[in-house]
Amino acid sequence: LFAVILFLFACEKAENKINFKSGTNPVLSASTNAVNLQPGIESNTALRINWTNPEYSFTTGISSHDVKYTLEIDTLGANFGSARKFVTVFSKDLSKTYTVTELNGIMGNDMRLPLDPRRSFTFQARITSSLGVGSDAVPLPSNIITFTASPFIPPPKVEPPGTVANNYNDGELYIVGDASPNGWANPLQPSFKASHQFTKRSKTLYDLTIALPGNGGYKLIQQDGVWATQYHMTVGTWAGGQFEKKDSDPQFPGPPTAGTYKITVDFQLGEFTVVKQ
Repeated sequence: LFAVILFLFACEKAENKINFKSGTNPVLSASTNAVNLQPGIESNTALRINWTNPEYSFTTGISSHDVKYTLEIDTLGANFGSARKFVTVFSKDLSKTYTVTELNGIMGNDMRLPLDPRRSFTFQARITSSLGVGSDAVPLPSNIITFTASPFIPPPKVEPPGTVANNYNDGELYIVGDASPNGWANPLQPSFKASHQFTKRSKTLYDLTIALPGNGGYKLIQQDGVWATQYHMTVGTWAGGQFEKKDSDPQFPGPPTAGTYKITVDFQLGEFTVVKQ
């Protein structure tokens, strides 16, 4: 009797197990193979891509679960392996429309392509569908499409100092906080103002080499005595990360040990780095 029970239980498990049967690689297509990116038409559609449903099939029939689609865009010849590759994920969708602003920003700020002087690039794109995670993901890659574009330098991700109406002292930038010798005094103490001011290398790039006491935190201000137009960290560590213009926390964390550090702030990419000298 025990043997019969085991046999029936095993049969029931086998009958209830759901197995993957088949799926069709998605087919990717684009609205154009020559994308027009020009200043002045930022709201226009630059590129629309579409892909077909892979129709994942299991022993119970066509899957009703949401399919994840991973889009990759890279330059021709990189074989989707370069550090510049752009990757994004969609759920359920079978198409994506990019405006000139969106696609140009991806190429200039996310892929960080050299856009000065302006030049033409050939891009490749593919999409991979998947269902589940790990060994159950069942990834199915699409065909590869190719298109050309000549991106222009996009607007900075973060508004640089000096770009508002009253110009804020021609784009000055200062460090304020207990991670600096000045402390949180704002306006800055007169004896520290010069040593706490960043050097403007370009409209979007600033740096400052300064001796810091270690630990604490800091903010970046563009007008001495005003908190309302400050910059604060959004994601990162003391050594680097991302930031935005907003009177808010979190603060930039100071380095853990005392020393001389170079702080570089890139408004084009919305990123900062801190390197011990």
